[in-house]
Amino acid sequence: MKRRGGIVLAFAAMVAAALASTAGAGSTAAASTQAVNCKSTLKIGFAAPFTGGAGFLGNQQLSWAKYAVKTLAPAYGLRINLVTGDIPVENGPAGALTVAQKFVADNTVVAVIGPSTSGSVAASSQTYFAAGMAHISASATRTSLTKGITKEATASFFRVVPGDYIQGPSDANFMVKKGAKNVVLFDFQEPYSQGLANAAEVVLKAKGVSTSRLSVANTVTDFSSFVTKVPSNADFVFFPTQKPGDAQNFAQQLLEQGKKAKVFGGDGSNDPTQFKVPGSFVSNFAPDISGIAADKAVIAGWQKDNPGASLGSFGPPQYLSVQVALNAIKKACDAGKGRINARSDVTRNVKKIFIKNSILGGPFRFSTKSNDPLNGQFYIFEIQSNGTYKLVS
Repeated sequence: MKRRGGIVLAFAAMVAAALASTAGAGSTAAASTQAVNCKSTLKIGFAAPFTGGAGFLGNQQLSWAKYAVKTLAPAYGLRINLVTGDIPVENGPAGALTVAQKFVADNTVVAVIGPSTSGSVAASSQTYFAAGMAHISASATRTSLTKGITKEATASFFRVVPGDYIQGPSDANFMVKKGAKNVVLFDFQEPYSQGLANAAEVVLKAKGVSTSRLSVANTVTDFSSFVTKVPSNADFVFFPTQKPGDAQNFAQQLLEQGKKAKVFGGDGSNDPTQFKVPGSFVSNFAPDISGIAADKAVIAGWQKDNPGASLGSFGPPQYLSVQVALNAIKKACDAGKGRINARSDVTRNVKKIFIKNSILGGPFRFSTKSNDPLNGQFYIFEIQSNGTYKLVS
């Protein structure tokens, strides 16, 4: 998940650099005074959108982060207080910088979960890095955060889910497997959708599929004029929005105009409560963990704490990101004989974490080549007649 495009990101980079220089100027002093006793209550920051169009994402993740802290921290002998910072995606990168400065200013915040969206990571990673603080995301998938000549995130950024360099090609190959001959690809004039559409288009063209592009501002909610531009013989419309409600509106308007193309949404539209037009497809970086036998007790405990809540795909990876953070904090505490002398003590341990039985199934460790998970994959779901999501690949 990610946000905003060229000019905004350029501005964000300048602001981040300015803030980073400020943080960097005080980082030596901070490192010498921020030693904390591991027997005291430590804080983990959580940066995500809790309001706005992507509020569903942050709140689903928050429920799992709280549950992870509640159930796992005592096992590590830690007392943890989870503190939140709201970053609505509509507000652009400025909110991410504000939240980062808030967390950095509090010496008892020893690590950060998030930011949840890639735009927020790109805008704030330098500020966290200057403070030596690990920030671990469960949903920021933009490829350029961890790969490429010029990475948008720093060495203190980690993610427990794979990037769009896997999602785009996976989605494209699935469409080809389903017999696609003509695919329309949307982008919403911001890096997340543009990156995904580009990655999918490369594979589709290489496989001989005819493609066309449509670009629309991410503030648009009525897509009827764009639906008219979808060819009658189109098999799929690749619609990588970050707003599930927009995917729902578009799919409904497609049906109303008698178009046969199936809507294929990315991880940003994966929400059964909002996007539920039967026959549509979505991809996500996490499986449906209800099918993982080893997760039965964890799911039951989470459901007890969150009665009536749906078991979505965004929450469980957040449980994993908290688990990674707690492990790293514990290692730092042990090495420091009961004290964390600097946040960098936690950061340098994150890469070393190995979890034998991850909530996402099987073992978890980071790649030696990047701060991405080793052997990550995306999952594809088809929306059923009752609106539920069925794993199909």
